[in-house]
Amino acid sequence: MHATEVSMSIPRVLGIAGSLRVDSYNRRLLEAATDALPDVDWTIARIRGIPPYDADVEARGIPPAAAQLKDQIAAADAVVIATPEYNHSIPGVLKNAIDWASRPGMRSPFVGKPVLMLAASTGRGGARRALDHLRQVLDSMDADPLPTEVSVASVRGRFADGEPDADLRNELRAALERLPVMRPEHVATG
Repeated sequence: MHATEVSMSIPRVLGIAGSLRVDSYNRRLLEAATDALPDVDWTIARIRGIPPYDADVEARGIPPAAAQLKDQIAAADAVVIATPEYNHSIPGVLKNAIDWASRPGMRSPFVGKPVLMLAASTGRGGARRALDHLRQVLDSMDADPLPTEVSVASVRGRFADGEPDADLRNELRAALERLPVMRPEHVATG
């Protein structure tokens, strides 16, 4: 390689949908995010099957599904989490997955990891309270949640035939482009 050439690496982004429903709006929102930035190496994590966090279980060994999530977070340059709002907070299944991935404390793969938060709701609130709670959880682990987040209210009207409207696509792209790994100085490796 010549000194003037620059080796470019493709950013690796992990997506986590906080809902287990196959056809959830937040899963669709995450899929729309992957479509908004196709030149990214996307991996979508599966949080179904991660058992409830239990320190006694952890002492005997991390369950395979939880270990896989931790490995995926560690391998990613950034994480995108799409969460619904259940009872004014994040779903228990998402919190549980984060709890497993946060271990051991202050040495988890989330430490320093840029995280973009997305949320969609069928109501007018746009799952804002869930985003607030998710930010608190991420901050407590020393993750790096972006100040920019995407909150989609009345989401049913934002998807036609399963596809996001143009405004939503543009909003997602703009938010994703704020991830530090999307800046040229973070992509260049040589």
